[in-house]
Amino acid sequence: MKTKHILFSALLSSLSAFTQAQHSLTQIWATDATLPVPESVLYSAQGKVLYVAQIDGKAGEKDGKGGIAKVSTDGKIIAHDWVTGLNAPKGMGIVGSKFYVADLTEVVEIDVKSGKILKKHEVPGAKFLNDLTIDSEGNIYVSDSDTKKVHLLKDGQVSTYYEDLTRPNGLLAVGSDLLIADSGTLKRLSATKEITVVAEGMDKSTDGIEQVRPGEYIVSSWAGVVYYVKSDGTTEKLLDTSADKTNSADIGYDSVKKIVYIPTFMKNSVVAYQLK
Repeated sequence: MKTKHILFSALLSSLSAFTQAQHSLTQIWATDATLPVPESVLYSAQGKVLYVAQIDGKAGEKDGKGGIAKVSTDGKIIAHDWVTGLNAPKGMGIVGSKFYVADLTEVVEIDVKSGKILKKHEVPGAKFLNDLTIDSEGNIYVSDSDTKKVHLLKDGQVSTYYEDLTRPNGLLAVGSDLLIADSGTLKRLSATKEITVVAEGMDKSTDGIEQVRPGEYIVSSWAGVVYYVKSDGTTEKLLDTSADKTNSADIGYDSVKKIVYIPTFMKNSVVAYQLK
């Protein structure tokens, strides 16, 4: 009888731990559906604002229709046209007073205060620049999904940082490492260019990456599925809006309030979710 009690207690403890390990997303708000083809969201903790990259056209065309909007953290659109005249803007990042965005074949440098375009850094041989991340040293990394490369913009010079990937999209600089969402697999690229697999088996349209805590991440996929990647490499499905054809492109994240911001692409809005 005592043995049964001990086993039952152990089972309850295991079930409790399992339950506590689960995570979820609960919708908080959604913007008006007036953001033309939002591909990426960047949360600025300093500015307490969301930047939204709007393709407003086809994702792979140089048509000059693209731009960047500013949205408040309660879902109100502050400016539809903070920056205009881009092509197919996607991943974004801020370092100091400079704002950077991947724009098909070039990285565009913008003044944070004025929204004025300062410079365009052409990436030689680029076809489909996608996500962008900036490390603690101010080095800028940008993925090219079509050429299967990651490029580095450092001191105004562009070079190829790594190649031979499958179809790299999401990037996230963590310390001296670079996390890469590569066709359903989350990979870690060390400073010595060694690749290890963090998690795999996700939808092949993996898009954005955000860190929740060391070793744990949220990974979105364009198809509409959002995953929680645990420290042991297992994944947990947080959201699946693929049935109603709502995409979940390159996400933004407020790490203090634990809010995930998801651009819906064809649905022309950004949706905020509370992570629990």
